[in-house]
Amino acid sequence: MDFLYTVVGFVQAGGTFMYPILIVFAVGAAIAIERSVVLASVRGKNRKVWEQLHPVMSEGKFDEARQLTSEDDSFISQLLGMGLAREGAVRRRDDIEIAMEESMMEIIPQLEKRTPYVALFANISTLLGLLGTIMGLIEAFTAVANANPAEKADLLSASISVAMNTTAFGLMAAIPLLITHTYLTSKTGEIIDSLEMASVKTLNIISESVKRQG
Repeated sequence: MDFLYTVVGFVQAGGTFMYPILIVFAVGAAIAIERSVVLASVRGKNRKVWEQLHPVMSEGKFDEARQLTSEDDSFISQLLGMGLAREGAVRRRDDIEIAMEESMMEIIPQLEKRTPYVALFANISTLLGLLGTIMGLIEAFTAVANANPAEKADLLSASISVAMNTTAFGLMAAIPLLITHTYLTSKTGEIIDSLEMASVKTLNIISESVKRQG
């Protein structure tokens, strides 16, 4: 409870700019949590579907694989479903590869959705903190100019201390958001890499099947 009172007192001491920073941090954190949950879910679903599809395709049961992808809404099912649909209509590797690349172009924006805003809010927090400090310093020097000479030093040091709170708070908000943005970007990249790997393996399986039938 003492920690909570300390935080509240720190925010109140920093002035009005502390509240916009707090709002920006809350929105950025909400987006970060939402994206973390979504990416974890996507990764788990993709892995589960791939473990089901890979043995089926390896045995050349492409009709069964098409059925599995049509019944599932995961990103890997969308990707491989496009390729498997072309496998049933054409036998050229290039056509199948193009179909999956088109699907990949639709999937990537969905994986990266809203993630850049986390970095944006981190930068906004930092800038709001600096702006709050500058405005606080302007007010401090204005107040000191009209103060009693004997009180100027104490008044100035106290005002500067309060003004610096906004910079500190802006950095306290920005650092975790930047770390989270890096984490989200890394996880998104891992998912994209796994989808590309799955598409290449699927292409190789289809090509081998065509060769055996030829």
